[in-house]
Amino acid sequence: MDFRGSLHRYLKLYKDGYKVFRDPRLESTHSTAFYWREQMKAMLLYTTSEERLLPYRSIWHTFVFIKAVVFFGTIIYGLTESVGDSVEMGRDIAFIIGTFFIVFKIFYFQWYGDDLDEVINDLEAFHPWALEGPGAVDFRPGKRWYFLMAFFMSSSWAFFLCIFLLLLITSPMWVQQQNLPFHAAFPFQWHDRSSHPITHAAIYLFQSYLGAYALTWLLCIEGLSVCIYAELTFAIEVLCLELRNLHRRCNGNEQLRREMIRLVRFHQKIIEILDRINDVFHGTLIMQMSVNFSLVSLSVLEAMEARKDPKVVAQFGVLMLLALGHLSMWSVFGDMLSQESLKVAEAAYDAYDPTKGSKDVYRILCLIIRRAQEPLIMRASPFPSFNLINYAAILNQCYGILTFLLKTLD
Repeated sequence: MDFRGSLHRYLKLYKDGYKVFRDPRLESTHSTAFYWREQMKAMLLYTTSEERLLPYRSIWHTFVFIKAVVFFGTIIYGLTESVGDSVEMGRDIAFIIGTFFIVFKIFYFQWYGDDLDEVINDLEAFHPWALEGPGAVDFRPGKRWYFLMAFFMSSSWAFFLCIFLLLLITSPMWVQQQNLPFHAAFPFQWHDRSSHPITHAAIYLFQSYLGAYALTWLLCIEGLSVCIYAELTFAIEVLCLELRNLHRRCNGNEQLRREMIRLVRFHQKIIEILDRINDVFHGTLIMQMSVNFSLVSLSVLEAMEARKDPKVVAQFGVLMLLALGHLSMWSVFGDMLSQESLKVAEAAYDAYDPTKGSKDVYRILCLIIRRAQEPLIMRASPFPSFNLINYAAILNQCYGILTFLLKTLD
């Protein structure tokens, strides 16, 4: 694919999102996960078996893996130059943790790329999840809301990412003690600007390009991940709508029975897809919880140790807010999924009408009510589920660490 085609593929979400935003009559033709997948394909880093069969794609994937490993190794080696300076060590460790998170995701989806693609294909096949025709429920407001949410979320992320990359790449120009965007060390002091200006320039370009490429890819995979769970939340909303409008579409006992069987299978399909999604993202969800908690703990520790230096406190305070913000995003989407799934039982109970249908038909509703007693959750065992309750517990734990450190340092 040429550059123009890749650029059009990458910008498709923004173009379609702007059109839908401007004209309420328009609808998205695909699920939000489809658009994020298109962006990853445009970046040539969507690691599935099918993609690797394309010309030179496997070579490019291998090249990216090698660059990521070299980048990670050099920033670890750079940590040796920060020994003795707790603030610089804290910064280096924070970058090491963040880089490890990205490298882990790149390699993880090298192994689970095909499984991820199957999940997206399932979501795309069932989207928009509702029956069409004169008796269909009005699912368009919910469909529009979820699509515009993805559009605005992606647009805001892209905007702040551009600002962050600009500050990161230009940091050696306005930070006196910094020679590279990321503190790293190479053999033979190749990173020393005064001794090896040519290799230093090459390393500067290497870090700038790979940093921008990897962070943009991270934005795509994070957006894809949360929108997959959001798509299931939309499916649950459609199921609730169809349950509450059951009798409007059905005439007669036999038609009511067939429609109830379809809705039971619909609910079962949502549960099956969620189980597959949790399996696909199991490793990344564990890593996200671990990385975010590590960054928050590191930020609190460094801020308390250098609490008399406002600049250092501000730097690690921003890092802590970013880590908590990332974790809160996942918690919000997980909480939305769980809360919406509990409404299925209420919708199924509302669908009961003793004046229509037989008792045998309504026994089918019991299957939905029984399954909906337990909420659907975003889970990565052995860690707790991602929701606002557990997020509040993590905040409480961080506050406990902060209190302990204050008492110890004082």
